[in-house]
Amino acid sequence: MRKSLLHCLFFLSGSLFAQQKTNTPTLLFIGTYTNTGKSEGMYTYSFDEKTASTDFVSKTISASPSYLSISKDQKYLYAVNQLGDAKGGVSAYQLDAKNGKLSFLNSYQFGTNGPCYITTDNYGQFIFTANYNDGYVKAFPILPDGSLDSKSQLIQHVGSSTVKGRQDIPHVHSTVLSPDNKYLLVQDLGTDYIEVYPIHFSSKDAPLGKVLDSCKMPAGSGPRHLVFHPTKKDKAYVIQEISGAVTLLNFNKGKLKIEQTIQLNTEGFKGENRAADIHISPDGNFLYGSNRGEANDISIFSIDKTGHLLYVGKQSTLGKSPRNFTIDPTGNFLLVANQQSDEVVIFKRDKKTGLLADTGKRIEVGAPTFLQIIKVK
Repeated sequence: MRKSLLHCLFFLSGSLFAQQKTNTPTLLFIGTYTNTGKSEGMYTYSFDEKTASTDFVSKTISASPSYLSISKDQKYLYAVNQLGDAKGGVSAYQLDAKNGKLSFLNSYQFGTNGPCYITTDNYGQFIFTANYNDGYVKAFPILPDGSLDSKSQLIQHVGSSTVKGRQDIPHVHSTVLSPDNKYLLVQDLGTDYIEVYPIHFSSKDAPLGKVLDSCKMPAGSGPRHLVFHPTKKDKAYVIQEISGAVTLLNFNKGKLKIEQTIQLNTEGFKGENRAADIHISPDGNFLYGSNRGEANDISIFSIDKTGHLLYVGKQSTLGKSPRNFTIDPTGNFLLVANQQSDEVVIFKRDKKTGLLADTGKRIEVGAPTFLQIIKVK
């Protein structure tokens, strides 16, 4: 009897340990603008992937951390500080993924304004930032402790396009790594070009080589953000802020070719386009694109076997200015950062149709500009 009881206790404790071990937390990170006085920096929440319930974890004081990037090993977080008056820059933090806490490492000011996007390579060697106001790309080496080296490479874009007041000068808006980590794709809203740079990881001072390809978008498009398909690695999709369109690109060894362009808005829409963010569901079956301006909605497209898009429908974001959104790793939920209504709205995804439904769940936060969900390793 005693042996049997001990065996049961051992089995029970082993089962509980296994459950605890696999029950790793899922964390939501929120970047914001702090110039409205309603936010103080970055916010971390726990996220339940079954119910979409959230609980506040921590707040990190930072000046307008509008876009964030978490290293692949989940040890570090990097943020652009999107400030004016030549105070904009970048900051590095150590991340304790088990509890969501951030510890400041170091920061650098650019001496210009308008850094708006940041990404980290898969090896944890560099961060790449986009500077909107002054139209340049920067590459910072990452030091062994996760902090940023003071040395950086700066590449200044030149040129303009057709929309007066919007495209008089270069406006670099995003820096996206290719799936194989060999190229950096840079979207320039001001020039209507996507520039492809090869990355030389052996060169600390100048990891970005000469432009391998310059892909011209239709005049007046305004390429903003780009995303690769999760399984079709030769398919990339760019959202055009000014024209309000999504363009499918074939990507092959650093070269881009336009395959399809489809509008976010249905025929008859006459409001101003301010298309913003773009994401694909984890299963690769649906693409979503947000539009601010007078639309304040998300357009939904199905993706066929060739990677081409077919319009499915729309969903109001139930707020103003959906600057950014994210889909949780399970694909169950889509969360929208409504910047001008100071709220994150959580939608349930129908995985078969791609359509969205309001869960009624909200996170109140001042001027949210960025969302990222990670499943802690």
